[in-house]
Amino acid sequence: MASLKSFAGTDRFLAEIAGPTPRPGYVLAGDEIFLYERCRKGVLAALVPPDLRDFCLNDVDLADTSIFDILDRAQTPSLMAPFQVFFIRGLKNLYGRGSKKEEFAAIDTYFRSPNPQSLLLFVADHLRIPTDLRRMDLQDKDRFERIRETLGDHCGIIELARVDEADAVRWATEAATARSVVFEPDAARELADALGADMMLISSELEKLLLYVTAPIPQNADTAPLAKNRITLGDVETMVLAAKQRSLYELTDAISAHDRPRALLLLHGLLNASDGGEDAAIGHLYMLARTFRQMLIISEKNVRDSRAIWQVLWQGFRMPPFAADELIKQARRYKSRRQLTRAIRLVARADLELRSSPANKLLVLERLILDLAAEPRPEHAAPTSQFAMEL
Repeated sequence: MASLKSFAGTDRFLAEIAGPTPRPGYVLAGDEIFLYERCRKGVLAALVPPDLRDFCLNDVDLADTSIFDILDRAQTPSLMAPFQVFFIRGLKNLYGRGSKKEEFAAIDTYFRSPNPQSLLLFVADHLRIPTDLRRMDLQDKDRFERIRETLGDHCGIIELARVDEADAVRWATEAATARSVVFEPDAARELADALGADMMLISSELEKLLLYVTAPIPQNADTAPLAKNRITLGDVETMVLAAKQRSLYELTDAISAHDRPRALLLLHGLLNASDGGEDAAIGHLYMLARTFRQMLIISEKNVRDSRAIWQVLWQGFRMPPFAADELIKQARRYKSRRQLTRAIRLVARADLELRSSPANKLLVLERLILDLAAEPRPEHAAPTSQFAMEL
């Protein structure tokens, strides 16, 4: 696979590790898990024989083990293995409260005369390094500078920055080609865009797509089964959840703009693209309720920038990265909390109706979309009802 710009730092690191004179320590800085796993696998392949892994591989965390104990173990030759590798997580604990003068003095002393049979790898996964370093958060920038000032003289600094979207597309295309599968350009771009160039998600979803298109397609009795061996845009939209969600955000965009004809067209497109058709309606209602809840929080917290979304929406309740700016725009179309809670109530009412086995599910959904896309009317106080759908 051709070298990609986003992978250049890890490529240099792996080449240095496999070379004759690696440094005694490195800092793997950044929370890009895909690149971290790439570095880890390369280190294990180069320095950790599988039959000695229990004796020479050390995964430690500074939250549980002091740096003094780790350095003492690194300085002591192993009786069972010729080389030791230490993956040291929880690096942020060295930069918490207090000056940590003794800890950094011990690190300085060790690296002045390191054990040539040990390699220390500090994992700074509390940092988020964007593709463009100029856009790094100020807090992350300060933390990164402190790491450079304290460990930079002794350790190589490997930046595990977010992968550029163009590189993610090239990587996916070349990975598919290596498996004798053609990845159509518009399909590869949709995969990277829908997943926000998150390489761990891309690699996972690509594996699923490869299995899908290489599965034998039954032919008639006289011919052998054939595989498609081509990933199309339709395959990505069918198999990748985030790509499916894109249509949902287009639907909420039409709803928030009170564009009823477009909203109905998007509803029918969403149902036609669903494997279960109308039977998937409950799932669509769940996603609609979730999206309106996200908009409600965005509106109440007065979020104006996509970077602030990750502070107000908790893990497991966030939208895909590509939808962040779009959802902020949609939330700002609602002028009051009442308008958004009205939308949530309408979805809950439709959910209750669908669970009651109506004669026509499509009619229930169309009426819901028309109500959601209508200009909200003043509501009179009415007794609240408990709906079946968990909001």
